[in-house]
Amino acid sequence: MNISHDSVNRFLNRESYDGEDLFNEVKPLLNLNGGTLSVDDSVLDKPYANYIAFIGYFWSGKHHASVQGINLVTLYYTDTQGNNYPVNFRVVDKSENKTKNDYFLEMLEAVLAWGLKPAMVTGDSWYSCAKNLKVIKNHGLGFMFAIKSNRTVSIEKGIWQQVQKFNVPENGLLVWLKDYGSVKLFRTQLKDQLRHYVVYQPNEEKLTQFGRRAFDLEHDKHWQIEQYHRAIKQVCNIEKFQVRGKQAT
Repeated sequence: MNISHDSVNRFLNRESYDGEDLFNEVKPLLNLNGGTLSVDDSVLDKPYANYIAFIGYFWSGKHHASVQGINLVTLYYTDTQGNNYPVNFRVVDKSENKTKNDYFLEMLEAVLAWGLKPAMVTGDSWYSCAKNLKVIKNHGLGFMFAIKSNRTVSIEKGIWQQVQKFNVPENGLLVWLKDYGSVKLFRTQLKDQLRHYVVYQPNEEKLTQFGRRAFDLEHDKHWQIEQYHRAIKQVCNIEKFQVRGKQAT
């Protein structure tokens, strides 16, 4: 674009943008009804940046360890026509004493207030606590979330077992998730690792009919946010990532 790095920094220092500005930019490009809303976070590695705002130590799935960097939480929406864009974001600020789950619930409430009407919400196991699932259910939305293999479920009243010990059919297994309620359990194989997911539909008949094909479709939609965060990391590896005070550029 033939724009100097300093010009970009001056522009971003002068202006102030938040998640609603992002949403308003992409809103005309999306069908706001009936799509899939995904949550995920990514650590932008900054091993040598000790005096930049928002820098902290965060768990990195890439490194399988806590690393120094900037933690970006994103809500990403895929509409029924396959169009997909980020619709809200937060940069984790430890001085606010909020967890990533706190940010997620704030961001979810915000996009719903702005007019987004997803049919499904998806995320990894970090965001699958019972509180989050209940909030999504109370909004009348379906969900598909990964869960840890030691989460307990029941198919017979009073008998609880870890999900990793169940024989899960290809089209899922109706179970009762502890501290939550009725869901459908799915299992996938990633390389040498088993992963478990729970699916909820507001309509009981739809939940019963939700099979492997529907699960794979939702899983593919959720993968869009993974690709988005990979792209963000590539950009940050190319360009110097700077933060002035509370303004991230």
